[in-house]
Amino acid sequence: MARDPVEVLDERAQAPARTTAYGTDPAQVYDVRLPSADAPRRDLAVVVVHGGFWREAYDRGHASRQAQALAHAGYPTAVVEYRRTGMPGGGWPGTADDVRAAIAAIRTDPDLTAPLVLVGHSAGGQLSTWAAAQTWTHGLRGVVSLAGVLDLSHGQATDVGGDAIGAFLGGTPEEVPDAYAAADPVHLPPGTPVVLVHARDDEEVPFELSERYAAAHLGPNVRLVAVPDGGHYGLIDPAHPAFAHVLAAVDLLSS
Repeated sequence: MARDPVEVLDERAQAPARTTAYGTDPAQVYDVRLPSADAPRRDLAVVVVHGGFWREAYDRGHASRQAQALAHAGYPTAVVEYRRTGMPGGGWPGTADDVRAAIAAIRTDPDLTAPLVLVGHSAGGQLSTWAAAQTWTHGLRGVVSLAGVLDLSHGQATDVGGDAIGAFLGGTPEEVPDAYAAADPVHLPPGTPVVLVHARDDEEVPFELSERYAAAHLGPNVRLVAVPDGGHYGLIDPAHPAFAHVLAAVDLLSS
């Protein structure tokens, strides 16, 4: 059974090994967590792109336990912070520009030299699968979307996240069609393997959104993993059985 969302979001892991800036704004940083000496040796590094419906109120802190668990499993891990809706420069396209700049910086980080996998939850799933369709991500090992908001037009029409999608993109699909065309993963074929992990009982971002993405990009590059239960937050809660599916998805991209 999934724990109370507030409990999951409020818990924090130990401090990261370091925090590194990739830009001049205080939000343009990433936290690095490294495996211990006795952890398994993995030939992958993980970049976590946190969720929170792109809103200023939700920062990378709530992804710290998820990131620490990945480091314990042997993966050097970076958690990206970015400017969010309500912050100067946040929203579309600034938030996506930050993700691109962060990944470029991480690729030159001496502690994160292994091939990279992006792991994005909720809004971070949108940002990660958007990145999967960009030419500058060539060479990434893949993307793992956890309960991603992967069909923005449908999500906006069905009030996923309340007004979050419209606030992020600046309006409805009719008002800002170019923003939806550029940002909506369902319309952007991935150039790197994508694994979609989504709980069927997710009430915040319906499982249907991952199904729609998988149907739009049917083929060997996209795999959908249906988790029986876990709600929206079990996938970022290392104490929940659903988190095992996250580790399995990352491991799937190691070969």
